[in-house]
This record gives sequence, C-alpha cells and structure tokens, in this order.
Amino acid sequence: MPQIVLYQPEIPPNTGNVARTCAATGTPLHLVEPLGFSIDDRQLKRAGLDYWPLVPLQRHASWTAFADHREALGGQLIAFSSHARQSYLDWRFGPDDWLLFGRESDGLPSEVLGCADVALTIPMARAARADRCGVRSLNLSVAVAVALFESLRQQDLLTLPGSQAITGI
Repeated sequence: MPQIVLYQPEIPPNTGNVARTCAATGTPLHLVEPLGFSIDDRQLKRAGLDYWPLVPLQRHASWTAFADHREALGGQLIAFSSHARQSYLDWRFGPDDWLLFGRESDGLPSEVLGCADVALTIPMARAARADRCGVRSLNLSVAVAVALFESLRQQDLLTLPGSQAITGI
C-alpha cells in the first residue's frame, strides 16, 4: 500500500482534504513537521469531516525523523514537483512507495528533493501565448489524489463496495 507524505503542509483545509482521501482509500498519511497550523485547527477538522478516526496518521518531528522511519521500513521515495521532468503517467508505482508532496507555498526544498529516488510531475496544459503565465501547480490535495489514485489503479487496489478490484480505469 502506498503512503502519502506531506512535507511541512501550511494550509489546514488542504491537509484535511488529503486526510479525507487517505481515509477513503485506507492510505497511511505522514505529516512532517513543523506544520503551518495546529493539528487541532478548526479548518483542518472541518475539511477532514468526521473521517479523522479512519486515517492511519503519523506525525514526524522533522525531516530526519521521517527519513529514519522510512529507511527502516523500506520502499521508494517518490517526490512530486512541478519542476520535475518525468511524468507520473510514465512511472510504474510499487506497493511500498512513499508519495512525497511539498509545502503549498514553495514545494520541496532541494535537500529534501535530493533524497527522493525519483521526482515526478503531473503534466498540465500550459498557456499557449507567451503573455499568459499559465498555472504553476495544482492544489496540494488535488495533486495527492491524482497521484494516489494512479498508484492504486496500477496495483489493482481500487474496489467498489461488495466487488473485486476495479481495473482499466
């Protein structure tokens, strides 16, 4: 089962929405501190609704603490960055992957990005004219959902209630 890692998230509703996605898929969520909010934040709880008890949640006091934890468990660390050159669509996800996402304001710092086994991006349409800047990145919770569901799809881990895994989405 893949695991989601949020590096120093800053916006409570984004983290709450990610937690809701993790609850819906049974995916562990790791929060690397410092957080830009209190874990008891009202907006965080509101975005996660009453699903927080369903989220396998772990907090890590620092990047080093998380890195030690991941190393002990194994698996590939897959960073997502709008600056990466390889599309997530060209990657074969594995069962022990750690899907790493950076801060909303500035993504992953280079020293953290350098620890990843691979950096992937989610392709987006770019502005057709030079005078339009286009969209720089997706919302954190959207990016997590896109990457997580592709990983789950590739591994035949998506199911409907009372059915077998969904394949070929």
